Amino acid sequence: MSVAPFAGLSVAYFAHAGFFSTYLPLWLKHLGYGVQAIGLLVAIGSATRLFGPYLWGWLSDHTNARTRLMRWAAATALLGGLALPWEPAVLWLGLALLLLYTATSALMPLSEAALAQVVTRDGVFDSHRYGRVRLWGSLGFLLTVLVAGTWFETHGMASFSWGAVLSLAAITLAVWRLPELKDPPHPTTGKPAIAPVLRQPVVRWFLASVFLHVMAHMPLYLYLSLYLDELGYSKTFIGVAWALSVLIEIGWFFGQGRWFGRFRPATWLTLAAAVAVLRMGLIAGGASWWWLLLLAQLLHAVTFAAHHTACIALLTEHFPGSLRSRGQGLYAVIGYGLPGVLMGLGGGWLSARLDLSAVFWVATASAALAVWSSSRLRRHRPLG
Repeated sequence: MSVAPFAGLSVAYFAHAGFFSTYLPLWLKHLGYGVQAIGLLVAIGSATRLFGPYLWGWLSDHTNARTRLMRWAAATALLGGLALPWEPAVLWLGLALLLLYTATSALMPLSEAALAQVVTRDGVFDSHRYGRVRLWGSLGFLLTVLVAGTWFETHGMASFSWGAVLSLAAITLAVWRLPELKDPPHPTTGKPAIAPVLRQPVVRWFLASVFLHVMAHMPLYLYLSLYLDELGYSKTFIGVAWALSVLIEIGWFFGQGRWFGRFRPATWLTLAAAVAVLRMGLIAGGASWWWLLLLAQLLHAVTFAAHHTACIALLTEHFPGSLRSRGQGLYAVIGYGLPGVLMGLGGGWLSARLDLSAVFWVATASAALAVWSSSRLRRHRPLG
């Protein structure tokens, strides 16, 4: 089966994600909101990941209508985005973001579940084929961040809301091109339960390591643009810093078929966490030096790209068939929902009392704990 429609969705989704996550805080600042209010509004996206991905995954596994659900979700997200150009009062803005984020929380878990189904043959996850699809998303992110940074530097942030609408419309069009995929019938009656899987120590340690590792990365998504803005960097440079990390990510995904197989996925989790300790420490203590900041961004190839592929491989192994969408949903909840809420609320509180660098020191500590938890995972996987 062709993976081209998944590449198209990957481009559209990550172009939107790069645009929205990078510049939403700056747009909110343009509207006059303070750091704590920005943290609360941005954290809505993470809050929806506390329930949205697993709910969508549960619906997908029980209806076997994954593509149809993605189409409804994309159209709903576009509806929420159409409220942004009106610059509604804070309550209505929060509700619009809640609708938008709840809908978009379906797209990656369900599309990753569908893509994993396509690139897995005889129970073996094809990291090479997966990477060649996923790099298109990174490319979409890269181009959008670069172009938007240059545009906003020249024209200001007022046009952000219409850019968001256009990116959501592109997602909607891409989702309608996806094929209808069905999981094969389960040999037993009913749907398999997820609880026995979660009782396995290897799965618990895997999810713990995901939580801590992504917690370490949340300050990048929530506060890095604000942090660099406060340090005096231009919006163009902020875009370049983001783009550099994604460029190295693209290179990783393009070539990961050659080197990902050198270690097992569990080993990659430990390596990625160890590199994340270095990366977050450099940002916390050395972001005033542009060359140290750019060096930290180059480490994104390992701390994000290698880690993400390892996670998808382990999810495919432990949550197969009719557990696939729920496994992806759980990954989004534990990996992106809980850390995002905690860092969105806690990071805003901490930065208001100290400064934004303190948030990145907390991220460094979280990455260190991820090293420990992933090593526990490997203990339960002697060959991992």
